[in-house]
Amino acid sequence: MRSLVVVFVLLLGACARPRVLVPPRLDLRPHAPLGLVTFTVENAKGSLHYLATERFSEFVLEAQPGLEILELGNMDTLLARVGERELGIMSAQELGKQRGVPAVFAGHLKITNPRASGGIGGLVTPHLEATVRVDLTVRLLSTRTGGTLWRSSAWATEKVGGVRIVGGELDFAARDPKEAYGRMVNRLVQLVTQDMWSTWQRQ
Repeated sequence: MRSLVVVFVLLLGACARPRVLVPPRLDLRPHAPLGLVTFTVENAKGSLHYLATERFSEFVLEAQPGLEILELGNMDTLLARVGERELGIMSAQELGKQRGVPAVFAGHLKITNPRASGGIGGLVTPHLEATVRVDLTVRLLSTRTGGTLWRSSAWATEKVGGVRIVGGELDFAARDPKEAYGRMVNRLVQLVTQDMWSTWQRQ
C-alpha cells in the first residue's frame, strides 16, 4: 500500500510540472516574405506535386500564422534560361531579383517501386490502384547567396487510387486528388514541416 502511495505522489509531481511553449527550430519570420515554387515530380505525371505544394503552403501558414508566402508557380522557363535542372544558386538569385523574396522553398517528389493493380472501367478507361513509395524533399534557399538555409525529407509507402499508366509512368490524375492520395500527401508534409511548429514541453 505504501508503495502505491509513493507512486501516486510521484505521478502527481510529474503532472504538476509546468509546461512551456518551445519555439520552432526553424523560425521563418526573419526570411519573410517567402517564395514557394511548385514542387517537381520524378517518375510520375499528373496532379500529385500540385497537391503537395498546396498542402505544404497550408501547413506552413498554420504553423507560423502571419507569414506571407508568394506562390511563384512552375519554374521550367527560368531554369532553362539559367541552365539549371532544378532550383539552384543562379535560379534562386534570379528569383530574388525578380520577386524581391529573401528566401524561397523548393520541393521534389520522387516516385519509386510502383505496383499497380486494377482493371478496365467501362470499355476503355483503365481503373488502377498503385502501391507506391513517395519521397519528398524540401529546401529553403537564400535568394541572396543561393545557399541552402534548411532542408528536410520524408517518405511514405501507401496504396493510392485514381492513377493510370501513361507512357510507362504513373499518372496521378484522379478526379478528386485529395480523396485519392490526400492522406499520403498530408503525412509527408506533416513530417517535413515538423521543424516549423512550436511544441509544449514540461520543464
